Amino acid sequence: MTPALYRKMKIALALLLFNGFTGSSVVTAQVSVPDSDSDSTQSSAATQPAPPYQRPVSLGQVIPNIVADQSKIFLFPAKLNKKKNWIPAAVILGTTAALIALDSHDAPYFRRTSTFSGFNGIFTANATAIGTAIVPVSLYATGLISKDSKMKGTALLAGEAVADSEILAFVLKDAFKRVRPASIAPTANFSDSWFESRGSLLSGNGSMPSGHTIAAFSVATIVARRYGNHRWVPYASYGLAALVGFSRVTLSAHFVSDVFVGAALGYSVSRFAVLQQ
Repeated sequence: MTPALYRKMKIALALLLFNGFTGSSVVTAQVSVPDSDSDSTQSSAATQPAPPYQRPVSLGQVIPNIVADQSKIFLFPAKLNKKKNWIPAAVILGTTAALIALDSHDAPYFRRTSTFSGFNGIFTANATAIGTAIVPVSLYATGLISKDSKMKGTALLAGEAVADSEILAFVLKDAFKRVRPASIAPTANFSDSWFESRGSLLSGNGSMPSGHTIAAFSVATIVARRYGNHRWVPYASYGLAALVGFSRVTLSAHFVSDVFVGAALGYSVSRFAVLQQ
């Protein structure tokens, strides 16, 4: 780093800090620096990216936030006329369609095999549900003890994301009423699984999407986005969420397409509705 560049960085930092404490934009004109350095510093400061938006959250705000989020989630189709929205939506829908076409080929394998019995003994339905819930609970408890507001906020946002995602999953499960692979005989037709699930209306018994997966990726996305400055956090968060999703396939609780949709929705709801990024 050259001395001139180092001096410019010091000037820029001083200006930002001083303006932040005083709330005044006039003080920059009172700092005595050469014109060339001043112009360069102001130009450099103007091109700095804005800090990521941090949504305010507290125990009292969780329910109002969820209500506001649901409006955004269910009204999202109206925004598909924008290119930035319909392109990723089309990619997700296209991938889902391809995976649905493969479900009748891969689901019978997981339905019959005992290869993953050891894995399934560890990653049971109850174990993965409890493990997902432990993350925000432990974060909130640790944040209370250590008086870490960011950690408490992360826990509340994660809980909010799970609630948002599970409401969406509940509606979709009842809409598709897809039969779970475990309910289909190993030698039966796995392609005829839609609108066949038994149960009363609003029972949430359908297979599409995976509720465990949507919850796991909701929590993982909040943690990864809030603590992404630690390089290992996103890998650990999404890696554990992926294991949850994989376990739902090996247990024949869901088709691969169910898990993919759960992961995509959990990520999208957390990042764009809850974190509003």
